[in-house]
Amino acid sequence: MQELNALVEDPKLWDNPQLAQDMMRERTRLETAISAVRRMQSDFDDTLGLIELGEAENDAGIVSEAEAALRRLREEAAAREIDTLLSGEADRNSGYVEIHAGAGGTESQDWANMLLRMYMRWAEKHGHKVEIVELSDGEEAGIKSATIHVKGESAYGWLKTEAGVHRLVRISPFDSNARRHTSFASVWVYPEVDDRIIIEIDEKDVRTDTYRASGAGGQHVNKTDSAVRLTHAPTGIVVQCQSQRSQHKNRAEAWNMLRARLYENELRKREEAAQAAASSKTDIGWGHQIRSYVLQPYQMVKDLRTGVESPTPHTVLDGDLDAFMSAALAARVEGASSDVKDLD
Repeated sequence: MQELNALVEDPKLWDNPQLAQDMMRERTRLETAISAVRRMQSDFDDTLGLIELGEAENDAGIVSEAEAALRRLREEAAAREIDTLLSGEADRNSGYVEIHAGAGGTESQDWANMLLRMYMRWAEKHGHKVEIVELSDGEEAGIKSATIHVKGESAYGWLKTEAGVHRLVRISPFDSNARRHTSFASVWVYPEVDDRIIIEIDEKDVRTDTYRASGAGGQHVNKTDSAVRLTHAPTGIVVQCQSQRSQHKNRAEAWNMLRARLYENELRKREEAAQAAASSKTDIGWGHQIRSYVLQPYQMVKDLRTGVESPTPHTVLDGDLDAFMSAALAARVEGASSDVKDLD
């Protein structure tokens, strides 16, 4: 930290504005982390003193209050420990989340809409800003697809663990015979590309289509061909944006999304090469899911990668995802470390 402060205070640093901004951003992050650790240490010492006082005065109320404070500190420490695992190249960036309904019509489209709400609720609970970039309504209910931009510190680092196929089992609200149905939807996550990352794209490799937007957005959006779709021929990557009234603004955002997708594609290739892991972007159906959400005949959410479970699906669907994300992130880092040892 002292070396970083010395570099930041060097007047020549601002000869390179981009490097200076990176240094300032890193110093702010480290200062915030260090302040949090010092505060937690102070709170821990104060709480121990409170317990000693309560025991000396035989005051069970004081002891109980202090023990509750210790539990909160333990939870915060665990969360910050996991946060240290966000060491990937783009883990500190904001991110995009794409959701696509699987086969099954209304059932899967409703499930995709439930996932959209779940991630928006998670983002809100963590103080992130959420913008709906693209939304395609289902034929009767739910959505066919959606893309949201989650803006906040380390949003991508946490959300990247959610990429894959999600399976729902429930009594269908759309089935007059009240039969149990299984639905699938896929989630894809990629990082926002900031000014530190340069992604070069040959414009002749990209096809641009404009179309009339659907879903939320007001009458103006639906009356003009303001929505923009970009297709990158070499990779087959497709992005689309309809969040703005202006086609010009949608085009600019779509290009940002395309750069982000290409960057994520390259990060994933590196990770797969290092870990010899299969891509998580697979067919939306049986045998490929990363997590199951069972509402009937019993209630359980289970992550098939880590074994983490929750007996309260309603809280998970309301955005309580940290336990699943933390376990998946820890497993991911542990797997990468194991692969490095094997290479050695």
